[in-house]
Amino acid sequence: MGDVLTELPPSSRFFQEDLDNFATSSPPLSSPSLLLTNLKPDKPLHPSLLIIALSSPSLYVFHHISSKTLIGSLVLPEIPFSANLIGPSLGDKSCNIYALNGADNLTLVVSVQCSVSAERSIAVAKLLIGDQIIPERVLILDSVQNQNFRGRLAPDEINVFKLETSAERKGLSDDGRGGSSLLKGLDYFPSGSVLDGLAAALLARCQMRKIRGTLCVSWPRHGVSVVAMVMSLLQRNVLHGFDLSSIGDSMDESSRFSSIKNYPFDSDMYT
Repeated sequence: MGDVLTELPPSSRFFQEDLDNFATSSPPLSSPSLLLTNLKPDKPLHPSLLIIALSSPSLYVFHHISSKTLIGSLVLPEIPFSANLIGPSLGDKSCNIYALNGADNLTLVVSVQCSVSAERSIAVAKLLIGDQIIPERVLILDSVQNQNFRGRLAPDEINVFKLETSAERKGLSDDGRGGSSLLKGLDYFPSGSVLDGLAAALLARCQMRKIRGTLCVSWPRHGVSVVAMVMSLLQRNVLHGFDLSSIGDSMDESSRFSSIKNYPFDSDMYT
């Protein structure tokens, strides 16, 4: 007779997924919410342009624009805010909404400085482009994901592409000179390449609501050169009345600005 204390126990007749059925399920996540300091809470905001900054270069540029006013924020319950500073910082995990001062029409900027999981992208897109914020036009700024790009991307070569909704392209066809394009002269995103995540959800939201939307993606994801390119693109095509020259004084700082979007998703709710 074998020693029952040292003998290996028999293998379980249950699969791991069967054993998981007996475990207590995690509580459902609370829905994201939008907090706005709207002077007329019963009426939605109607910006002529809504800019949503997702890429590190675009976040850097809008962080250094001083003529803006904080008017709200997007709250994700799974994102901890305990390590955030009191004042706005590029290292914070936040999603603040600003109104640009001095613009001819209302222009809003959403700085998404936190990782948004794929499961939450549609819910976030519905909040940013929904009942409380109804924009006439939307510009989304993101970076190219190397693994989703069909072709080779050299680390020292600057690339920028765009995708547009049907409403934006229809506006172009109505103008014989193509003068209504928000981003003139940019190549379209190559066929066969893929975009996903929050940027894709936002562009799809614009398409569903027949809003003139443009998604601009840049490569590389970091560096002084790509920050200068994004800044020039905004100055030339989008923010005509804004002086962005002061941002150049702190361009060296951008070389030390690591990717906010690459920080690991550290919420305990997803582990």
